[in-house]
Amino acid sequence: MNSADFIALLPLIVPALASVALLLLITLRRSHLSYLLLTLGSLVLSLFLLPVAGRVTPRRVTPLLVIDAYSLFFIGLLVAAGVVVTLLSYRYLGERMKERGEYYVLLLLATLGASVLAASSHFASFFVGLEILSVSLYTLITYRRDDDRGNEAGLKYLILAAVSSSFLLFGMALVYAQTGSMDFFQLAERGRVPDMTVVLSAALLLITIGVGFKLAAVPFHLWTPDVYEGAPAPVAAFIATSSKGALFALLMRYFSLMDLQRFAAVWYGFAGIAVASMLVGNLLALRQNNLKRILAYSSISHMGYLLVAFLAGGAMAATAAGYYLTAYFVTVLGAFGVITFLSEERRDAEDLESYRGMAWSRPWTTGVFVAMLLSLAGIPLTAGFIGKFYVIAAGAGAALWVPLIALAAGSTIGLYYYLRIVAVLYGRIPEGEGRAAAAFPGRALGITGGVLLTALVFVLLWLGVYPGPLIRILQATVARLFP
Repeated sequence: MNSADFIALLPLIVPALASVALLLLITLRRSHLSYLLLTLGSLVLSLFLLPVAGRVTPRRVTPLLVIDAYSLFFIGLLVAAGVVVTLLSYRYLGERMKERGEYYVLLLLATLGASVLAASSHFASFFVGLEILSVSLYTLITYRRDDDRGNEAGLKYLILAAVSSSFLLFGMALVYAQTGSMDFFQLAERGRVPDMTVVLSAALLLITIGVGFKLAAVPFHLWTPDVYEGAPAPVAAFIATSSKGALFALLMRYFSLMDLQRFAAVWYGFAGIAVASMLVGNLLALRQNNLKRILAYSSISHMGYLLVAFLAGGAMAATAAGYYLTAYFVTVLGAFGVITFLSEERRDAEDLESYRGMAWSRPWTTGVFVAMLLSLAGIPLTAGFIGKFYVIAAGAGAALWVPLIALAAGSTIGLYYYLRIVAVLYGRIPEGEGRAAAAFPGRALGITGGVLLTALVFVLLWLGVYPGPLIRILQATVARLFP
């Protein structure tokens, strides 16, 4: 490896070294604040190193990884999400458990695995990055060992993830058997041979099944509400954002090279998954009274919206997908941030009825939560509206009328349950219970919570009102994928 390769890999090297350093620190010093500072410092350093790595890109570092504007953008998005989840975790862990250092090690490794996925250009690095991410998540989900729901959720995720990995490996084996390569760029060249199309389609369908589980798309979604409900709130935020965003970034790169339109069976498979996810996810959320489960089903529908841009293909669709993912990250992290900071020592703040009347006792926190919900619903002046607008424009440009009809129907259904939460927040406290019944009367956000949620709301509104700078960055980012 030469010096340019080393510089290009610095955003990945830093969290890897930090996880080792944190393990050593745990053996020498038991200090929660030290763990936080080391984790936070390494992730922030990784963000600052992105422009440094950008000076030597585009560059292929062995056949396994490609560091270019596209991968650096998504690595930055994933690391930024890691920073937010780290800040969400600090007070959450401090109130609940004594063993805290290992949590941050796992969080760093999960962020590293997600970043490797975003930079992968080979099936080997794809699988290694996926397993680094998945194994870390198994443990993070069950980190509260005295929580039966968490243990059950972790076991479900472990078993189903293992099954999905077998489909992935089988699909990769078929690809290698027919082409003699696992390199994305070589496969793009060899995949143009007509007599390989049927075999590659079969292999890609198997890979699609494995990917569908990781994205929690219908019909591979059954684990999602139970895992979100059982996992600690910050971990659920990480699963909802980084875990899915990393895999979607890899999908966009791979199928931009392979030209998805040539594989009709795979294209129709993804189209069916998209339509089912948008409709089923929103319908199942209607009767939920647990906020984590509502956000779980909501995330299923949002993966369906993203798949509309994925199916459209081309530079505009890739730009739309990147913008939508960014807006989705900000929104979901903000929503789970409110849940995290309001959670009590014995239970997470997930029961919808416990939020009744919160607007009258905690107007600012309620305002933040409402802003996130409106963005998820795609209401104007929020990032979610601009993201959904670009997805619809990309779908219309590709004449994807059936997925777009499903998107419109799903968005209408989703608006109902998002506004239902808003109605509970502004609902009146039952008579006779008085102000003492106000939601979470003793929970203060603290300086960290107040600053973090304010920053997320600012980014949410900025992206909704002034999307131009991010759009230009994304257009430059995807230019090499779709010249």
